[in-house]
Amino acid sequence: MFIPHTDQETSEMLEAVGVKDMAELFTAIAQKHRFPKLNLPPALSEMEVMAELENYAQANESTKDIISFLGAGAYNHYSPAAVDMLLRRGEFYTAYTPYQPEISQGTLQVIFEYQSLITALTGMEASNASHYDGATAAAEAVIMAYQNFRGKRNKIILSPSLHPQYRATIRTYTQGHADLKLTGDHLDPQASPEGLLAQVDTDTALVIVQYPDFFGRLYDYTDFIARVHETGALVAVSVNPMALALLKSPGEMGADIVVGEGQPLGLPLSYGGPYLGIFATRKEYIRKISGRLVGETTDANGRRAYVLTLTAREQHIRREKASSNICSNQGLLALAATLYMSLLGKHGLKKVAELNYHKAHYAAAQISKIKGYSLVSDAPFFNEFTIRCPGNAAELAAHLLDHGIIAGYVVGTDYAKYDDQLLVAVTEMNTKEEIDLLCETLAEGHHD
Repeated sequence: MFIPHTDQETSEMLEAVGVKDMAELFTAIAQKHRFPKLNLPPALSEMEVMAELENYAQANESTKDIISFLGAGAYNHYSPAAVDMLLRRGEFYTAYTPYQPEISQGTLQVIFEYQSLITALTGMEASNASHYDGATAAAEAVIMAYQNFRGKRNKIILSPSLHPQYRATIRTYTQGHADLKLTGDHLDPQASPEGLLAQVDTDTALVIVQYPDFFGRLYDYTDFIARVHETGALVAVSVNPMALALLKSPGEMGADIVVGEGQPLGLPLSYGGPYLGIFATRKEYIRKISGRLVGETTDANGRRAYVLTLTAREQHIRREKASSNICSNQGLLALAATLYMSLLGKHGLKKVAELNYHKAHYAAAQISKIKGYSLVSDAPFFNEFTIRCPGNAAELAAHLLDHGIIAGYVVGTDYAKYDDQLLVAVTEMNTKEEIDLLCETLAEGHHD
């Protein structure tokens, strides 16, 4: 272990705290536990450590080494080089949260621009500065809806086609709320969302659905949301933000809260994170938002300025009565998403979405022609769809992996009775040749 202090510095510190040596610092610890013998390998030099770590890293395969049709919440999109270049500027890369907002104008402006872009994309009126990821944002939507009704409505309805990891996170998040009832996800996950309406009553605080849902299906929730609103409950929609560049926004459908995973907006896959949680809502619920909100104003000299408009920081003030313990945001990743959306612009983002849509539909059409394969649903989809395989999907996925292809997500991982289904995602990164190769290998896998 590297210890930076000299012997003289160590002696001075020991004298200052009133002990004669390092051993005396640990007298409160039982003798037999003070200096245990550790089964550690011999020490290595920095050069040797780097060589060993590089060997470990080479065992990993990325989307640069293997063809991927894997989605299920994280997608292989192209990010312009300028995003990473600007992101690594020292002013941004080392910036911390704006506890002193008056001297954090650059950070505040980035958050303001991010919020503006997210509200435009989702069709909502306000966005916070972001959450940790899509699952966290979904959990915060549940907490916000619960707090909005001050405990008078205790029922949260989770769509069974909401991402399984999001539902698991929500259940973990709400364990401290003994009176909060989570239901809905016991229903058939591949049925129409209309079935959820029978669960809605005057005790319901929130219904949360996904758009597109976990199986890739698209539903216009306009009438669904209106019927939920008739009972007085709120509706949250978890989105793929890339799809919103092409499709009707949740705001247009009447949603009260929009959450989602911001990873498609210029963030690399990064072996699962860190990612970016999107959270937007209507103006009437703005004071219920957890996290922080940045606004634009003018200073005493009439110059444009950015301010921390809202930051309840309830975890400091109210402690155990706080509605949320979230006080931070993914500042650097929100900047990446802001740069990505700004560089592509409205038309560029739509073009990327169109490429996703058309390539996915080409893939779905070609796979459907292979004997033994079919689409699970005839519902519209964006860039992800579920196929039924002629055998066990996990075995088929293993066969394709042997051929350098990640076929998709094995649905049976989370839904045991669907062990013959694969969730396939296609993005602008997948070429026609790759899609055709996928189809050829699927056909071979069926024959093996």
